[in-house]
Order: sequence, then structure tokens, then C-alpha cells
Amino acid sequence: MTSLTIITRLTDGLPLAASIQEDEKTGRDLQHYQNQAKQLCRKLNAQSPDRCTLEAGDMNFHYLIAQGVCYLFLCEAQFPKKMAFAYLGDLHSEFYEQYGKKVATVTRPYSFIEFDTYIQKTKKSFVDSRARRNFGSINTELQDVQRIMVANIEEVLQRGESLSALDTKASNLSSLSKKYRSDAKYLNTRSTYAKVAAVSVFFITLIIYVRFWWL
Repeated sequence: MTSLTIITRLTDGLPLAASIQEDEKTGRDLQHYQNQAKQLCRKLNAQSPDRCTLEAGDMNFHYLIAQGVCYLFLCEAQFPKKMAFAYLGDLHSEFYEQYGKKVATVTRPYSFIEFDTYIQKTKKSFVDSRARRNFGSINTELQDVQRIMVANIEEVLQRGESLSALDTKASNLSSLSKKYRSDAKYLNTRSTYAKVAAVSVFFITLIIYVRFWWL
């Protein structure tokens, strides 16, 4: 599977570690995606969504921001999103344990390039078909994976629109959607009460009429 994993410092986009895997069968050139990944990492900041998926044709960028570090994973679009973010979460746990206290002080790119060994091993365990079959048993906090923001990489990089702005728009749309559902529920409730009241009035009127008629 063609993939690219990059770990960068959030404050300045400094690359800390990376791992590239090219699939000779597809003949896909990763240079273009590498350039996009570098641009994206330089655009991210503390206001960016902490998890996001960026669509790039038949490939997807998934990233996770945690404790001042960005973990970016490029993979084929059909690769399960839930598995991609579980993979990034695994990388974060191990990377922070090994290098968390050193991240803020390093000055040269790829200071932790030796972490590539762990990246390769972890990625293989997630890509492996047996791991996919058993993925449902993995204890993960990604039950709400469908709520992760999705954007287009070209729009973010070329139009210059920040991910925080896109996230704000998505939040606004979500708020409007919730308000619409709330209003619709209120109107449905009122409609139900009105129908019940109308039926009640009908039966009360009928009872009064029948008693009056027979008396």
C-alpha cells in the first residue's frame, strides 16, 4: 500500500520523523503528495481542528494534533478512516513517551528519524489483513469518527482558507442543523397536541349531544 507518514512540530512545521512506502504496482509518484504534506504542516496551528481528513483524489490525508505535535498519514482513499486515526493515535502514544520532552528543543529537521522503525512496524500491523478483521475488538476512543471534519486538500492549500475557518463553518452548520431539528420537534409536538385536543373536543361534544338528546 502506498503511504506517507510525517511527524512535525506544530509551532513551526519542523519535520521530526517520517516514513515513506511506495507501491511499485501502482507506479504512483509521492513527490507531489510530499509537497502538499509539507505545505499543510506549515499551515496548521493551535487553532486548527485536532483531527481532520483532507481528500486528495484517490488518496486521503489524515492528521492528528496532540500535545504540540502533528501526526500526518497519507493513504489510499479506501483505507478505513477509523483505522487511520487509530494508527495515528498509536504513533502519538509511543512518540510522546520517547521524545515528548525533547520536541521543543530540537532545531534540525528529522531529529528523531530513528522512529521510522516503529512507524513501519505499527503501520504493518494496521494494514495487515488479519488486523483489519480483528479491528472491531481494538479498544479505541474513535466511536465518533464520522464527526471528524473532511475538507479538500486543494481548497485548503490553494485558496488559503484556514482549517480553523472551515471548522467554524462546519460548527455553524452543525448548530443550524441542531436548531432545525429542535424546531421541527417542537412543531411536531404542537401538532400532536392540537390533534389530540381536536379529537378530545369532538368526543366531549358527541357525549354532551348524546346525553342531551336522550335526556
